[in-house]
Amino acid sequence: MSTAFDLFQTFVLVYFLALNLGYMLLNVSALLTIRNHMRKRADYGEDTPYLNVEPAISLLVPGYNEEATIRASVRSMLQLQYPEFEVLVINDGSKDGTLSALMAEFDLEPEAVIVRRVVDHKPIRAVYRSRTYANLRVVDKENGGKADALNVGINLARHELFCAVDADSILQRDSLLRVVQPFVDDPRTVAAGGTVRIANGSQVRGGFLMRAGLPKSLLARLQIVEYLRAFLFGRLGWSPLNGVLIISGAFGVFDRRKVEAVGGYRTDTVGEDMELVVRLHQWHRRRRLPYRITYVPDPICWTECPEDLRTLGRQRSRWQRGLSESLTMHAPWRFGLRGGAAAWLAWPFMALFEWLGPLIELIGYLGMAIGFLLGEINPFAFVLFLLVSLGLGILLSVNALLLETLSFRVYQRNRDLLALFAMAVVENFGYRQLTLFWRCRGLWQWASGRQHQWGVMKRSGSWSEN
Repeated sequence: MSTAFDLFQTFVLVYFLALNLGYMLLNVSALLTIRNHMRKRADYGEDTPYLNVEPAISLLVPGYNEEATIRASVRSMLQLQYPEFEVLVINDGSKDGTLSALMAEFDLEPEAVIVRRVVDHKPIRAVYRSRTYANLRVVDKENGGKADALNVGINLARHELFCAVDADSILQRDSLLRVVQPFVDDPRTVAAGGTVRIANGSQVRGGFLMRAGLPKSLLARLQIVEYLRAFLFGRLGWSPLNGVLIISGAFGVFDRRKVEAVGGYRTDTVGEDMELVVRLHQWHRRRRLPYRITYVPDPICWTECPEDLRTLGRQRSRWQRGLSESLTMHAPWRFGLRGGAAAWLAWPFMALFEWLGPLIELIGYLGMAIGFLLGEINPFAFVLFLLVSLGLGILLSVNALLLETLSFRVYQRNRDLLALFAMAVVENFGYRQLTLFWRCRGLWQWASGRQHQWGVMKRSGSWSEN
């Protein structure tokens, strides 16, 4: 028995050490990247100027049962600081008052349009345009899911770039101008993503973010730290290598023609955002075409996060299932011999630490605890395990907060920053292990081929004053 436990504890220690060292290397890459980014931002000044070369953009806003937040979200998009754009809201067969709220708020009237059928989607019931805002249209369609709604938007989009934005989100006025900069700087760019932050606890009035604040909910505060860690070094660290595999479905800009060339969004996966990005990598690598997929840290999209365990658990299981589908649909050998960092670095990293990681970590926690209680695990090895798994986990979260504080400092009040640093410690004692369980459930749902049910996302809209 002791020999088996010796092998087990060695494997667990090596895995957790490799996991955290891998993230530390991403942290270093992110730190160097953000330093260069802040220097460039200093040259521009705080307000990104118009360069008079920004391409026109279609904002695609798919929504399902978004009555609580849809008016504020659309208003925020209509007031964006950008030369030329349109807002295209796709109501995906909502069962609440989403369409009624849009019609009343924006004075909609029916519009006769010819729909380009470049990518497939469920039938469209009607298309409306606003009498008040010339650049606002609303599509009412049969329910088909988010990917299907985005495909409708792609077919109806008038501009060469499109920006996918969740209907429960708020964009800062300069977000679109900042996230499009990679397309201006480098014509090889085919996709760019910005940062998604938690809106709970903040104040939004008339579509504007008035103040960034912390929610009262402990669960929401823990997610703020989690989002900062995921975006500020989880994605920023891969960007210089052209290895970004995920652009959040809540906020990302794409070259419409390239997305049409790869077939649009797939509707047979719950991780349509990541799957599209991986497919864009694969499509360009196979054809040996130059391209860039970039993450930009300062364009911000504010979104509401779940504040109850049941909804959060379903969300994390769904994300894990989407990750599983995206990685297995596009295994690295499909990228070809010229796979680059996306295939030979990012894909194995995501597979080992993000896809299979939750199962290995959960088994590691349970096995080490049981072995220690049975006297089979060396006390020194157990303490070392705790230092590696919990101590380095805390260090990674604190580093993400330090990156935020030293660069953008969205949360201005010192008490808010202190509260977030406390969350960086607290999340490692219970919350992180709970998310591992939810992610393992997502793995099981994927492995068993179980039909996915989206469930109901509870939205309070308390941060939004309409």
